Amino acid sequence: MAKPSGDATPPNEALPEQSPATAQREVELERRAFVKRTAIGGMAAWSAWALIDTAPDNQSGATFASEVTMQSTNSLPEDVVPNMIGGYGPWAANIVGDKPARLSYRQPQFQDIQQWRMQARSRLLDCLMQPDHQPIADVQVEQVGTVDGVAAERVSWQLPYGPRTQAMLLKPEKARGRLPAVLALHDHGGNKYFGYEKITRGATPQHPLMVKHQQHYYGGQAWANTLAKRGYVVLVHDTYAFASRRVLMKDVAEAARKKVPPVDDDSEASIEIYNRFASEHEHLMAKSLLCAGTTWPGVFTSEDQRALDYLCSRDDVDDQRVGCAGLSGGGLRTVYLGGLDDRIRCACCVGMMSTWRDYLLHKCHTHTWMIYIPSLPRDLDYPEILGLRAPLPTLVLNNTHDQLFTVPEMERADNILKEVFTKANSVEKYRCSFHPGPHKFDQAMQTEAFDWFDKWLT
Repeated sequence: MAKPSGDATPPNEALPEQSPATAQREVELERRAFVKRTAIGGMAAWSAWALIDTAPDNQSGATFASEVTMQSTNSLPEDVVPNMIGGYGPWAANIVGDKPARLSYRQPQFQDIQQWRMQARSRLLDCLMQPDHQPIADVQVEQVGTVDGVAAERVSWQLPYGPRTQAMLLKPEKARGRLPAVLALHDHGGNKYFGYEKITRGATPQHPLMVKHQQHYYGGQAWANTLAKRGYVVLVHDTYAFASRRVLMKDVAEAARKKVPPVDDDSEASIEIYNRFASEHEHLMAKSLLCAGTTWPGVFTSEDQRALDYLCSRDDVDDQRVGCAGLSGGGLRTVYLGGLDDRIRCACCVGMMSTWRDYLLHKCHTHTWMIYIPSLPRDLDYPEILGLRAPLPTLVLNNTHDQLFTVPEMERADNILKEVFTKANSVEKYRCSFHPGPHKFDQAMQTEAFDWFDKWLT
């Protein structure tokens, strides 16, 4: 059973006998000790080099400094806390710091929630560097069918760049009138060959890999279909660099694909080759987008907003009752879209809530380049991006043994969001729950999420 954040005591896998609060205190004390040790070491090294100009006449400055440095470092404690960037970790963590960031709503100068949202969102948009917003064109309905009481439409549209976006729209088979709607955001999962198919089931047979994917992450459910059966219009689209929007190997320079021959068929062997290529290509994608004057989050948030445009424009959708949700990469997209766009009246982020400090020190090796927005961490911590939607209803679902995050930082993120919603006088609009198990959005979590949508959108 899930534990709401107020009463949650999820175990830390590495410290099974400790409470989360104790684990969090120990991590903080350990981090501060690491900072102190590294600072002492850094000052010792600096002092040695500063003595170059005052070295004795019978020694070179470099030799003298080397001897002093060795003496100083030999006296330092040998235990160094491992992190993502070694001895530079504490220094980098101190740039972000422990206190509220410059534009945090938790800063005392911010009292009006709407004024804060305007100022902080403006900064977020500056950092995202989204490409120019242009409306989608040439919307086509390519296939219509029914699946277990759900009407399914495969639709597509054209953005100003790249191939056509493919999407699946689902709703109750016999629905009439305008319904509440949810933009369902597919995950990353290390699999860019697929997109909307990860969380849907259409009229045609599923690819065997998608059957396995849904069993592994979603308790065997196509959760977009399950939500549609409850009375929602649900749209799931391929986002930038996934499925219909993926980069084709044949279009990439040979050096950038490490001379691997291009593949583009749906055999499991070819899909494995493609996904390996796509994973190794991520850093090139991120670098190239920065050189173009945009960011990866800037591109996918723009595309998600264009999909939201289409969903809200439909005659069968009540555009005043629209939500979004997703696991992992879909949770990331929920954080950004939910924080940016007030058309999202209710949001559910699953398996993607922590802090910049967690990514920086502990977990960036487990995550995609899609996350990072240059310069933003000094102004807003990661959970505060989702907090930009306060006082609108917001649900966060975590897993107690999620290998992508540390428990203390997940709890710290929860506390940050609690503070934001409390200060915005909307405590009842925020909830965080910890469910037992690894990275997933299983049936128990889906039930909680769908009940949350029912409460606020129906």
